[in-house]
Amino acid sequence: MDVLYFAWVRERIGLPRETVETGATTVSELVAELRAREDRYAAAFADLSALRVAVDQELTDFDAPLAGAREVAFFPPMTGG
Repeated sequence: MDVLYFAWVRERIGLPRETVETGATTVSELVAELRAREDRYAAAFADLSALRVAVDQELTDFDAPLAGAREVAFFPPMTGG
């Protein structure tokens, strides 16, 4: 599955996107797998309340299932203006 990182999440991890092999069934499980990879991932995902997630370009929550998902994107909350 493709995992995309935006704004400061991308800066902390050092990649805009990557393809990930995962056994995760939910976004939360995917985050746990990513956190365990390296310190840079742990830093990026340290405070999930400061992050939003989209699965296949639909905004969702961290309990969302990943079955059949092709893309997961992580980004900080957006403000209008």
